[in-house]
Amino acid sequence: MKFSANLGFLFAELDLVARINAAAACGFEAVELHWPYAVPAVEISAALRANRLRLIALNTLPGNSALGEFGLAAVPGRAAEFRETVQQALDYAVATGAVAVHCMAGLVGAQGLAAAEHCFVENLQVASDLAAAAGVGLLIEPINTRDKPGYALTTVEQAAAIIGRTGCRNIKIMFDCYHVQIMQGDLTRRIEQHIELIGHVQIAAVPSRAEPDAGEVNYLHIMATLQRLGYAGWVGAEYKPGGRTEDGLSWRVAFTTRI
Repeated sequence: MKFSANLGFLFAELDLVARINAAAACGFEAVELHWPYAVPAVEISAALRANRLRLIALNTLPGNSALGEFGLAAVPGRAAEFRETVQQALDYAVATGAVAVHCMAGLVGAQGLAAAEHCFVENLQVASDLAAAAGVGLLIEPINTRDKPGYALTTVEQAAAIIGRTGCRNIKIMFDCYHVQIMQGDLTRRIEQHIELIGHVQIAAVPSRAEPDAGEVNYLHIMATLQRLGYAGWVGAEYKPGGRTEDGLSWRVAFTTRI
């Protein structure tokens, strides 16, 4: 398996460029970012090249985080702002060589889920055209409602249905095992059923969201399942370390030698 370091959580005590350096020093060959926009793309690109790292994905801005916003793609009335965040993310992705942009759905408002999904589909269709022109893929991610109450996208089946409604082939599912396990479970069958739509996989322990070699999910089995199904993408280490990131990386050895 190919593991990427999610620098939204790993090496969090360092600045972003130092996190990239630390990930490379720990043997990662790829990284993922949450919202890197405060750092000029040229600096991130230089750090990636210097360390021979690939950038797998980054997120669109969540909106006004001070107001608790967590994405705009499925928020009615915010289409213009969403398009700005998508274009910003795509420009950054092109400048840094990122493979994909995660379009954050946002929270369901007073208009309800049906309106949010309709908005989501329309906004993703616009984003798909922009992404195709930039040569970058798009991702959407089901997120559990325990961590983020009111999030508009919560299940794998919902994500698959929304992608189907868009009619766009460059939109895939970010299958975060942590979120899916909390919301739905049955990870193996859901991976089997949706493998053609899965563009990226992420892992963390459940329920702690710490290192993935603890908790209730058998990730050795999940890795074996992905290999059996021919998954050729990256597996993102998006977990919150229980201590120093460097001290908790032994899971990588087990996940690559025992499957």
